[in-house]
Amino acid sequence: MVLDALARLTEERVDHRFKGLPPDAAGLTVGELAAQRRNLFTGGFPTPVLALSAERLEHNLAALETYAERHGLAFAPHGKTSMAPQLFQRQIERGAWGITLAVPHQARVARAYGIRRIFLANELVDAAALRWVAAEQDADPAFRFVCYVDSVRGVELMDAALTASGASRPVDVVVELGAGEGARTGVRTEAECAAVADAVAGARTLRLVGVAGYEGEVPGADPERVRAWLRRLVALAVDFDKAGRFAGLDEIVVSAGGSAWFDAVADVFAEAPELSAPVLKLLRSGAYVSHDDGHYERLTPFNRVPREGGLEPAFRLWTQVVSRPTAEQAFTNAGKRDAAYDLDLPVAKVVSRDGAERPATGIEVTGLSDQHAWLRTSGEADLEVGDWVGLGLSHPCTSFDKWVLIPVAEADGTVVDYIRTFF
Repeated sequence: MVLDALARLTEERVDHRFKGLPPDAAGLTVGELAAQRRNLFTGGFPTPVLALSAERLEHNLAALETYAERHGLAFAPHGKTSMAPQLFQRQIERGAWGITLAVPHQARVARAYGIRRIFLANELVDAAALRWVAAEQDADPAFRFVCYVDSVRGVELMDAALTASGASRPVDVVVELGAGEGARTGVRTEAECAAVADAVAGARTLRLVGVAGYEGEVPGADPERVRAWLRRLVALAVDFDKAGRFAGLDEIVVSAGGSAWFDAVADVFAEAPELSAPVLKLLRSGAYVSHDDGHYERLTPFNRVPREGGLEPAFRLWTQVVSRPTAEQAFTNAGKRDAAYDLDLPVAKVVSRDGAERPATGIEVTGLSDQHAWLRTSGEADLEVGDWVGLGLSHPCTSFDKWVLIPVAEADGTVVDYIRTFF
């Protein structure tokens, strides 16, 4: 089923819907275009075009697989980063337990492409979505779905919707511990966590299977504060277990881990005592798959523990100089519609002219319009109208979402695949 669904992606016809693809490829299937192994720079790809590095993508997939194995962690990478079923499948092949998602639409995409385990890092209170979850569970005994609960009211809404749907299997839930006052979602105190757990115990349609949260929201996050919160999370699981809240389970879920603090998660989860059932220590980092040239380049835990490995920025947005009005200024043809800009502006990395590539010395991106990047150029910059400028991007989550079909290119520019996204 999974391979059939993924194979159908290659049968989609290339046309005007897919920016950055060669105009003369219109009418070909994605598979036919991939089989041509066109060159990104000479094969008719118009700018702007976003490309993923084949080699760096593979490196990053392997890096987190190795890290999770080394630290005894199960891995459910956050799929909202890419919303690309082909990448979900490669993550599963690399040992992922399942895929983390945030909202019902994303879960439906994952199920359409055969994902058997979904961790929804949100409290799900939408009745229509809960009916869908119940139907999926009833239709497929092997499907595992886990989601947050963070309020008694949420538990009541979930139970009412699932009861009305006639669900035959309970939905597994984990109590979300909030990261602190002023943080995002989650229950703020241990006493309130117990109240939510009591509400779950009284709901026929729900089953409490663990605890979870997101350490990236710890106010003033630093190693000491993050580890302190993670120890609270582990202690909550221990207290729940002592109170008999996990009786009868085959495993207990304890989950955390974004892309900035997975080293702290590994360290604290390694300290966790044995509970009444085996503990599924579930890491959920997602941005690693493409990494970046900005936000996560600065924050990756591999900066703190380089002996453990490293990640490589896999995105390159190729854009073209369309105006050079002064010696200090240039404009390329990619802007907010094409590049992430919510955390950092893109960074000029390389310039390509007539097939020769060189560092983008003396070139700085100072702003983005809808369809233009503003470049400040110094005397060192050798830049002309028509040159291609390769931009590094910051924040994968708002890079993938701007492109429906993304070429995967080898180091010499040969395009070997196309990644379909569903946002």
